[in-house]
Amino acid sequence: MKRFLAGFLIGDCAPLNLFLKPVMLLGFRLYVAYVFFKSGLTKVDDSYMVTSSTIDLFKYEYMPYVSENLATIGAYLASYAELALPILLVIGFLTRPAALGLFILNAVAAYSLAQTDFASAAGHWQHIAWGIILAVIFSFGPGGLSLDKLISNKWKNS
Repeated sequence: MKRFLAGFLIGDCAPLNLFLKPVMLLGFRLYVAYVFFKSGLTKVDDSYMVTSSTIDLFKYEYMPYVSENLATIGAYLASYAELALPILLVIGFLTRPAALGLFILNAVAAYSLAQTDFASAAGHWQHIAWGIILAVIFSFGPGGLSLDKLISNKWKNS
């Protein structure tokens, strides 16, 4: 009993590790993937080409102090990252690099938002929450319900 309580107090016990932790990490991955994928869809048209309004937003709002070419590259990179990295999170493949990429994207977006006139407290708290979720995913990995876990187990056993 003492062993169970000691493990439970530091979060190292079978019920937490076998059920709760993988389910919570999956929930985090699905939630943050949904948020970023939905945001990515607003930046592209029906043929998945970055819209001119997205490019203008990067040129004049998000990155006004850099060259237009660099702002255009930023628009493309951010838009496609918001579409590709959430897919990796959902399937749990290359989860830590995907979480790190979205964490950086989120930090840049939060900084850019703070520089605009339409910055809001609610928007900042959303970015903080997403950043914390992404930091948890990066720190703890994807959990047991992921392709990364299957690949890792296969590599360990070969």
